[in-house]
Amino acid sequence: MKDKIVVGIDAGSSAIKLSLYDGETMESFLSPAGWNPKEQAAGLLQETLAARGINCAAYIVGTGYGRLNLPFVTKAMTEITCHARGAVYLMPEARTVIDIGGQDAKAIRVDAQGKVQDFVMNDKCAAGTGRFLQVMANALGLDVAEIGSIEVGVGSQVCTINSMCTVFAESEVIGLVNRGVSREAIIAALYVSIANRVAAMAAGIQPAPPVAFTGGVAKNQALKCQLEIRLGLPVITVEQAVFAGSIGAALYAWDALNK
Repeated sequence: MKDKIVVGIDAGSSAIKLSLYDGETMESFLSPAGWNPKEQAAGLLQETLAARGINCAAYIVGTGYGRLNLPFVTKAMTEITCHARGAVYLMPEARTVIDIGGQDAKAIRVDAQGKVQDFVMNDKCAAGTGRFLQVMANALGLDVAEIGSIEVGVGSQVCTINSMCTVFAESEVIGLVNRGVSREAIIAALYVSIANRVAAMAAGIQPAPPVAFTGGVAKNQALKCQLEIRLGLPVITVEQAVFAGSIGAALYAWDALNK
């Protein structure tokens, strides 16, 4: 890394994502948000800078759920703006971004530069979010990582979860478990439920292909497949998709520093 370093921090509800950028190289790091996200973010920043022999960053942009609780940032920006820019940096061909985070889900239509053309966001209800998956995982006696590791095919769905309310859906899942329905079938039904909710939300912005899938559950291939089916559009993702917000923030930090 060069001497002039900028930082993007995406303070999410479940994880802190941090990206360092020097105009050429982008490096990204992740830490659980823990019980004190502000301290976790500050610690991750100090640790990554110290590892490179740097005392302080030239410019820091904060974004995400907890961006207003980061007193050390130079500027705070909305997650819609940063996720759009970061997603197009990672997947230049993307014209729509679907991000499923811990507390919200977003659909963003973007141009070739990663600027927002239109967006819609679900931040009032846990349905279709990482929190929804977490609650359902608990009902199945699993954690979220275990849900993602259980393979389900498109043809695995032999049951249906009708409720989009997290509380009622949890009751449905418990009922299915008690009836002896397999975990694989229930998980497949959960993916269909989430994909239906996200696709219905995304319809409001008339999504254009291809669709970039970002956020903490973007590595889940079964959910990605269901999104493609429900959207009727190709969905793409990359290994670094969880860092879209912090990468976008770092790019905006670099722009600000070099005005």
